[in-house]
Amino acid sequence: MSKPAARSLVIVLGDQLDLAASAFDGFDAARDTVWMAEVAEESTHVWSSKPRIALFLAAMRHFALALRKAGRTLIYQQLDDADAAPDLATALRAAIAKHGPERLVMTAPGDWRVLQALRGVARDAGLELELRDDRHFYTTVRDFAAHAKGRKTLRLEYFYRELRKRHDILMDGGKPLGGQWNYDVENRGAFDAEGPRDVPEPIRFEPDALTREVLDLVASRFADHPGSLDAFAWPVSREQALESLMRFVRDRLPQFGRYQDAMWPGQPWLYHSHLSAALNLKLLDPREVVSAAVEAHEDGRAPLADVEGFVRQILGWREYVRGIYWTRMPDYLESNALDAHVDLPGFYWTGDTDMHCLADTIAQTLEHGYAHHIQRLMVTGLYALLLGVEPKQVHAWYLAVYVDAVEWVELPNTLGMSQFADGGLMASKPYAATGQYIDRMSGYCKDCRYDPKQRTGETACPFSTLYWDFLIRHADRLRENPRMALQVRNLERLDDVEKRTIRDAAQLIRHEKGTPT
Repeated sequence: MSKPAARSLVIVLGDQLDLAASAFDGFDAARDTVWMAEVAEESTHVWSSKPRIALFLAAMRHFALALRKAGRTLIYQQLDDADAAPDLATALRAAIAKHGPERLVMTAPGDWRVLQALRGVARDAGLELELRDDRHFYTTVRDFAAHAKGRKTLRLEYFYRELRKRHDILMDGGKPLGGQWNYDVENRGAFDAEGPRDVPEPIRFEPDALTREVLDLVASRFADHPGSLDAFAWPVSREQALESLMRFVRDRLPQFGRYQDAMWPGQPWLYHSHLSAALNLKLLDPREVVSAAVEAHEDGRAPLADVEGFVRQILGWREYVRGIYWTRMPDYLESNALDAHVDLPGFYWTGDTDMHCLADTIAQTLEHGYAHHIQRLMVTGLYALLLGVEPKQVHAWYLAVYVDAVEWVELPNTLGMSQFADGGLMASKPYAATGQYIDRMSGYCKDCRYDPKQRTGETACPFSTLYWDFLIRHADRLRENPRMALQVRNLERLDDVEKRTIRDAAQLIRHEKGTPT
C-alpha cells in the first residue's frame, strides 16, 4: 500500500483527470497523498449506460498510471476490490479513518450531489475541506454570478460577447473579427437528398489491455444496464485526447459550422468534434481547444464561420451552462415550469420505435454513448418536450446515457434549453417544432411511415401531432412570448373540432407510453 497522508488527502474525482489541476498546487509527495475511488453508486444513482461507465473507469485507471509515473503518492480503490465501498462518502470515511489526514483538498466538483456528500464527510470527521477553483474554465462561478446579478433572464449571447472581449478571442481591436459576433445564418446547412459525402473517418482508439479489463468488468458487473461496449473506442488518456483534437481541427473543423445542425441516418459522427467527453473529464483544457481552432483560421485552414461556431460552444455555451448550474442549484433540479408529468417512454432505453429519427438517434446513443447536440435537442429532447415528460426523468436519461454527461453541463442543457422547465431563464422560447423541422435538417423522414406534414390521421407524424397539442395546452403562456407569436396565430386558425381531434390523437400517443401505433 502507498504511504499514507500525513498532511493532505487530495481528492480526485472521475471527471478531474488533470495533472495540473488546482488540487495539486503545493503538492508534497512526502506529506500529501492523492485519493481516488471507483464506486458503484456513480453508475447506479442514474441507470448509467455501459459506454458511459466504461469511459469514466478506463480514463480514471489511465490517470492513476499517470499519477504514479509523476511520482505522486496514490490511494486508489477499484470497483472490483474485495473491500470496495459502495459510494464516495463511505469510501472517503474509510480512507480518513485509516490514513488520518489533517485536511482534505480538492478541485471544486461538477456535481452538487457529490459536493454535498463530501462536505458531509468532512464535517463529520472534523476536517477542513479546501475547495479550489476549477481552472478548466475561462471563468469562475463568481464571475457568472456577477454577470447574472439583477438579470431576470440569462442569455448566452451577452455572456459570450463579454468573454470574447475579455480574452481577446476572434477580436479585431474592440470589434468581432469579420464584423459579426456570430454566423448562425451560415451555420444551418442541411445535406441534399443524397446525404453527406466524403465525411472524414473519426479517430477511434483500439482499447489497450487496461481498457479491456474495464470493458470486461463493466460487461459483467453492469450486465443489465443499457448500451453496448462492442464499438467502444473513446480517448481515455491525455495523449489520446490531444490526438483527437489535432484530427478534428485538421479533418472536420473546416465543415463543422455549416453542418453542425444537420443530421443523417446511420451517420453519428459527421463533422462534429467528439471532444466534449475529453473536455469534461479534463483530459483537454478549453484554452488549448479554442486556440487550436483559432490558429486554424489564422493559418487559412478553416473558415471564420466554422471556427466561430465551434468557439461559441466552448468559450460561450460551456461556460454559460456551468454558471447557470452553480448559481441556481439545488432548486434548479426541481424546475418544471410547464407542469409536465408524463413518464419517459420505455423505448428511450431500447430504441424500439418505428419513428425513424428517434430509433436511429437512440440506437447510436446506446451503441456509442453519443449523439450530437441537434439530435439531443431536436429529436430526443423535442419529443419529450412535446409529449410532456417530467423534466427530472428526461434529465436522468441524458445523464445516464451520454459519455460526456456530467451534471453541471447536462442539467441546464436538459431542463433549461431542451425542456423549457425553467420557464425561460435560459431560452427565450421553447424549442418546439413539428416533424417538418426534422425532415428539413435530416434524411430521417424519407422512408419513415409517418408524414411530418400531417398532424392527424393514421400516417400523421407523432412530432407534428404533439406539436399542435403542445401549443393548445400552453397557448396562454405562449401568447405572451413575442418569439412564439406566429406559432400561436397559426394555432388560432384551427377550429374547435380540429383542436379536439388533435388533443384526442395526442392523448392516444401518451396512453401508449409515447409509442405511436
